[in-house]
Amino acid sequence: MSPTPTPLQPLIAVLGCGWLGLPLAQALVEEGYAVAGSTTTPSRLLKMRDAGITPYLLELGPTLTATDQDTLHTMLTGARVLVLNVPPSAAKGHYVELLQPVYQAAIDCGVRHVLFVSSTGVYADEPRTMTETDALATPDADSELLRAESLFTTPDAPFATTVVRLAGLIGPRRAPGRFLAGRTGLPKPQAPVNLIHLTDCLGILGRIIRQRAWGHTFNASAAHHPTRQEFYTAAAAHLELAPPTFAEEETLGKCIDSELLRQETGYMFQFDDLNEAMKHC
Repeated sequence: MSPTPTPLQPLIAVLGCGWLGLPLAQALVEEGYAVAGSTTTPSRLLKMRDAGITPYLLELGPTLTATDQDTLHTMLTGARVLVLNVPPSAAKGHYVELLQPVYQAAIDCGVRHVLFVSSTGVYADEPRTMTETDALATPDADSELLRAESLFTTPDAPFATTVVRLAGLIGPRRAPGRFLAGRTGLPKPQAPVNLIHLTDCLGILGRIIRQRAWGHTFNASAAHHPTRQEFYTAAAAHLELAPPTFAEEETLGKCIDSELLRQETGYMFQFDDLNEAMKHC
């Protein structure tokens, strides 16, 4: 039976307890929150239960089975906060359709706040600094992800949503030195790197929930933006792997600005220096 929520201990539902969602749910439990979580992996259920998370086996889809529909509603019933952490890759090109049943279930179950874990992939890869107002539907931006954000931030929604656009994820089992090691002829050697460590992802998402910082859209990226050639060469060397090689070109790329997040929440990054962050992956 799920813990009964109180005003000081709202039930938080983490939809998607994977690489990011599971440690987030664990951290929230450790802070004293009652937490429910979903997974598509049966073997993860016991680990979640042992961590104090009320676990649910749930497979999302544009049309849910009767079992998954019941599971989703059971999980969200009594929840005050929904952390939506379902990567677009799970949707196979139909992300909005995948999330539509979640949107309706959140309404039906009386969810009050949604924390939408998004990506800086919503920005075009243009050689300039990107702030939260620069997300536009362009051929080289993830317009499907932008549409999904819009679904949950519509003024008609009976809940308040904060969107957090995370930069590239690094941390345990995601060492950046492995991303490009040994590859050749890579483009954009001088383009800036936009990454964020798992530690800061957890810190930021937890801070938003604790501060009840709802109704915002935030970028989340380390302030350090070395070039691709500089960083990935050093990251491969750190793991004693073959370095990548890059094409000789001067094409640049986007640089993610997360100053709004820092100003609004007061969050201080643990790994603003990516050279230090790579040592903790």
